Amino acid sequence: MAGLGMLPRRWRHRCCSLLLPALLVSWVACQAPPVPAGEQPWDGQDVHIERSFVPEQCARTVRSGDFVRYHYHGTFPDGSKFDSSYDRGSTFNAFVGKGQLIAGMDKALVGMCVNERRFVKIPPKFAYGSEGVSGVIPANAVLHFDVLLIDLWNSEDEVQIQTYLKPEKCTRTIQVSDFVRYHYNGTFLDGTLFDSSHNRMKTYDTYVGIGWLIPGMDKGLLGMCVGEKRIITIPPYLAYGEEGDGKEIPGQASLVFDVALLDLHNTKDGITIENQQVPESCERKSQTGDFLRYHYNGTLLDGTLFDSSYSRNHTYDTYIGKGYVIAGMDEGLLGVCIGEKRRIIIPPHLGYGEEGRGKIPGSAVLVFDIHVIDFHNPLDSVNITTHYKPSNCTVLSKKGDYLKYHYNASLLDGTLLDSTISLGKTYNIVLGSGQVVLGMDMGLRDMCIGERRTVIIPPHLGYGEAGVEGEVPGSAVLVFDIELLELVSGLPDGYMFVWHGNVSPNLFEEIDKDNNGEVFLNEFSEYIQAQVDSGKGKLAPGFDSAKIVKNMFTNQDRNGDGKITAEEFKLKDQETTEGHDEL
Repeated sequence: MAGLGMLPRRWRHRCCSLLLPALLVSWVACQAPPVPAGEQPWDGQDVHIERSFVPEQCARTVRSGDFVRYHYHGTFPDGSKFDSSYDRGSTFNAFVGKGQLIAGMDKALVGMCVNERRFVKIPPKFAYGSEGVSGVIPANAVLHFDVLLIDLWNSEDEVQIQTYLKPEKCTRTIQVSDFVRYHYNGTFLDGTLFDSSHNRMKTYDTYVGIGWLIPGMDKGLLGMCVGEKRIITIPPYLAYGEEGDGKEIPGQASLVFDVALLDLHNTKDGITIENQQVPESCERKSQTGDFLRYHYNGTLLDGTLFDSSYSRNHTYDTYIGKGYVIAGMDEGLLGVCIGEKRRIIIPPHLGYGEEGRGKIPGSAVLVFDIHVIDFHNPLDSVNITTHYKPSNCTVLSKKGDYLKYHYNASLLDGTLLDSTISLGKTYNIVLGSGQVVLGMDMGLRDMCIGERRTVIIPPHLGYGEAGVEGEVPGSAVLVFDIELLELVSGLPDGYMFVWHGNVSPNLFEEIDKDNNGEVFLNEFSEYIQAQVDSGKGKLAPGFDSAKIVKNMFTNQDRNGDGKITAEEFKLKDQETTEGHDEL
């Protein structure tokens, strides 16, 4: 619902009731105090003024030439009423000192404050004299008036501005054509409330200086800062003039608006970026198509929090430059470094527009304080940086080798995930066997014993979008600082056991010690282990030797009857089909 005093008359919706003080003032007038004891009797020669109530604050008083609005009861000395503005339900409005009033009232009003009440006695010569008013006021009548001043202004008045709260930091003020969001209470000079955006629990949203507001409000808002509070007093000729606005705002009424500015932007605005913390070292900046993980606090311009990734204890993860986020954030996240903190201020046409979303009101400027945790591109591969390499580096790690190494694992922002050093034991794997994520497998290749390197692994070569619950966040780039401590060369690809030297032409007979033409698992295992112990054979390092031997036996037991016959037994080079990787 539009607020009174804000939109042009033709757009006004009337929603508020004018709280007239008629009943209260009538009762007070009937209870007018007697003339204090000891006061000199009125001689009836001049206007007599008794100030029955004077407000504590009186910013200005009536002067000749001012326009006033006041209520009154008019009575004769015997108390009989001859006229009352309250009976008509409207104030009496007139210029003072310009012949629009009887001379006694012209004199009585001078020096009055808004909300002041005066009891006035006017002799006939300053009233209607010897002629009176036919049928209403007899000739030579003394008139008594109980007057309450409601409003006063002068044709030379301009908009008055009183700022009572201004933020220490004010980077921008309202200019012509800006769009603003503000709260207000609208009152008359006597304090009567006629409208309030607070009661509707919705800001008033409008352009300034292009005729959407009454002229006085257009002037009164210029130069305000977000967070500023000011009182804007508007004379009627810069408000609703002689006609007023329906029942809510009477004609010739001065208006007082207590305004708090919440938001301000211009349709020509782009985003504003304020760098708060930029790392000294920034090897790479985000580009269109990158995937970012970042934390943020989202507020309105007045500081009201509407969202926070910190409260969810989870980063916001998204691609940038591809329309996955609002246009202003897409732009604001470009060119950031890992670890950077920046403030991104987004006008509504690059945010959630006129409609808003959830806790975000329509036409709201958004402020995001972000902290970039990491980013990567789907085209990224593993990044390897070698910090130390021994001078004697002839044996390099390869697929099948058994490695023992230490590592510290962290996120790109330095958050430590895991460390073998703190556990006091190495991490041991067979390279190329799927025992680590693909990126680590790639990062451990071609290393020397004693070499130290840093391996950066993008999530698609690490733990992906899912991450590891409670340990590795989803879509996280991983950083491993590695030192290779031990390397046991593996077997050729496809082999789990190899011979050192020539193979006996009577191999089956040597395994079949009881010469019954059948080899059982225990015989097979004892023989293979004996070859390993004597140095004549070698099992693939890094695996459970019993499982390897059992697998070798199962592959030779081609009919699956739990024993190997001479017809079934074949060496590797005798195989005609793939899939048997032993002997």
